[in-house]
Amino acid sequence: MAHLERHRTDRVGWLRAAVLGANDGIVSTASLVVGVAASGAARGEVLVAGAAGLVAGALSMAAGEYVSVSSQADTEGADLVRERGELAADGPAEEDELTAIYAARGLDAELARQVARQLMAHDALGAHARDELGITEELAARPLQAAMASAATFAVGAALPIAVVLLVPPGAVVTAVAGSSLVLLAALGALAASVGGASPLVGAARVAFWGALAMAVTAAMGALFGTTVG
Repeated sequence: MAHLERHRTDRVGWLRAAVLGANDGIVSTASLVVGVAASGAARGEVLVAGAAGLVAGALSMAAGEYVSVSSQADTEGADLVRERGELAADGPAEEDELTAIYAARGLDAELARQVARQLMAHDALGAHARDELGITEELAARPLQAAMASAATFAVGAALPIAVVLLVPPGAVVTAVAGSSLVLLAALGALAASVGGASPLVGAARVAFWGALAMAVTAAMGALFGTTVG
C-alpha cells in the first residue's frame, strides 16, 4: 500500500489570502468603528461607517489580490511559453540543463542524465517547469481563488466588529469592539500559525500587537477630531 504524505505547502495559496483577508477585515473595520465611535458619533453613524468599510474593503481586497496574483500568473505563463520554445528549438541543450540541475542536487553525472532523459520523455515541459522554474501545480498562481478567498474572509472578519456595535450599549462600543477584536485577532493568528506549522503563541502575539496599535491610533484620532469639531 502506497504511503501518502500531506504537507502544508499545498495550503500556502489559499491560506495566505484567507488569513490576510480576515485579518484586514477585523483590523480595518474595528479600527474604523472605534475611531468613529471615539469621536462621539451616534450608533447609526458608526454602523454606516462600518458597513461602508466592509463593502469597500472586501471589493478592494478582491481587486488587489486578483491583480497581484494575475501578475504572478502572467509571469509564470510567459516563462512556460519561453521554455516550450527552447525545448522545441534545442532539446539536447535543455536536457543538459536539466542534467546539471540534478547533478548540482547531489546525483552523479550518469544518474542525473538518466533522470533528466526519462523525465523529459514523460513530460519535458513539466520537468523544466518544476525543476528549473520552480512552478508546481500546488503553488501555481490562482488569481480568482485568491480574490474570492480574500473578499469572503474580509467580509466575515469585518462583520464581527459591526455585530458587536449592534449588541452593546453605545457607551461601551469602543471598549467592546476593541476587546473582542483583539481576542479574535489573537485566535486567528494562532490558528493560522498552527495550520502553517509555526508557533501559535507567536502568531497570536504579532497579529494582536498590530491590531491593538491600529485601533489605538484611530481611537486617538477619532477622539481628537470629535473634540475639535464639537
